[in-house]
Amino acid sequence: MRIPSLRQTWQTCKTRPMRAPLLVLALLIAALPAQAQWKWRDKSGRITASDLPPPRDVAEKDILQRPNTVAARSPTTPAPGMAPASAASAASTTPGAAAKPAVDKELEARRRAGEQDQQAKAKADEERLAAQRAENCRRARGHLATLETGQRIARTNDKGEREILDDRGRAEEARRANEVVATDCK
Repeated sequence: MRIPSLRQTWQTCKTRPMRAPLLVLALLIAALPAQAQWKWRDKSGRITASDLPPPRDVAEKDILQRPNTVAARSPTTPAPGMAPASAASAASTTPGAAAKPAVDKELEARRRAGEQDQQAKAKADEERLAAQRAENCRRARGHLATLETGQRIARTNDKGEREILDDRGRAEEARRANEVVATDCK
């Protein structure tokens, strides 16, 4: 099936009432690109129009017109350099700013999930540390009980030789075990 060209359609419309809607439709289609125009005042005061956004050095107050498609897609969250009051006023002047896009909902859900993951990791770390402290406490109390029985205790020195703890060595070991009990057995 062949689609007729605009010229063929124009020629087949012999009456004026049929040509008028086609002419209006053609003018509307031709005017669509004109709506997507930026207008801004540059540093010298000249007004410039373009289909591209103005350079970054143009102040926000000097932008006179934005395309409707860009305004609808502009973010409602403040830019890093904007103050909260100016962000609120910018959000209130943006068309469609009252309805948050679905992207914001997804980002918010991801942010919440990330926070929950961090909280879960922190809780797991706290539980792991608590288990280590409990184990240290149990061992220190057992060692302290052994030291207090008065039994002979032997340990291996740096050279790999076995030596028996005397009263001074026993007191030093008891002091260390008491420190561990004081810090880990709470």
